Amino acid sequence: MAAKDGDGWALCERGHQHWGLHGSSGLLAVHFDTGGIPHVLMQKRSWWSHHGGTWGLPGGALDSHEDAVTGAMREALEEAALKGDGLRVLGVYTDDHGGWSFQTVIAEAEARFPSAPANGESTEMRWLPADEIGGETLHPGFAETWPEIKSALPPSVVILDAANIVGARAEHGWWRDRAGAAKRLLEDVEDLAKHGLRPPEGFPAPAKWFPRIIMIVEGAARGVRSDGIVTVIDSPGSGDDTIVDTVREIRQTRPWERVLVVTADRELRRRVRELGAEVTGPGWLLGQLRPRGRV
Repeated sequence: MAAKDGDGWALCERGHQHWGLHGSSGLLAVHFDTGGIPHVLMQKRSWWSHHGGTWGLPGGALDSHEDAVTGAMREALEEAALKGDGLRVLGVYTDDHGGWSFQTVIAEAEARFPSAPANGESTEMRWLPADEIGGETLHPGFAETWPEIKSALPPSVVILDAANIVGARAEHGWWRDRAGAAKRLLEDVEDLAKHGLRPPEGFPAPAKWFPRIIMIVEGAARGVRSDGIVTVIDSPGSGDDTIVDTVREIRQTRPWERVLVVTADRELRRRVRELGAEVTGPGWLLGQLRPRGRV
């Protein structure tokens, strides 16, 4: 395993040549302005490169030891002097050609950071509103996948009805130690979140998905704290009311962010849908968590 050991041409099952012996990845940095309009950082490729003169994303061959996110961030630094600071990964979209794939890492940028070509592989870097992409000559691979990727650009937040999910998980004796059951759920969700979730069927998100996650706890479970990336909110009273208030606040402050509430409670599902949230049952989440033994 060495740096640049992925450099070289590979042949996919479609009979096309691609750069990257171990596949390739690229960074799609997207910034949402105050009006919710997404702006994407685009790269114009140097004339001598593969598909030179076209517009696409900073990216390139993956080394054998790299995952998609690591490789995309490295390429963005090398080609556009764009550091990972101020970027939050939203998901990874995979374009599988059979035996070779390009993985697009979608990351939300805090601002439209200044960017310029950092090596000879680019001639120009430019932030473009997503609806204006396509007026230029696009890299063929990017042009093919852009319509689907565009639909997955908005960030998402998943709100967990902890009490409902713990009940559906039905660990032995969970009702005697609700705080312990909530803590175990939190630990398992945090472990899952590090590696990425699978979105519910039909939900417009990349197959490897990194949403914000908020867990609402109530009653005896209050006081459970997160040391990881999940935000835990103690409900002062009804957990359902706190979930509804949380959805309402997100819809008001970040209306472009998609909201998914995980609960089986029918009345709660009705209330959050009226605010524009989508819903799914606890089974979607529990099916992705590592199995827990009886306690």
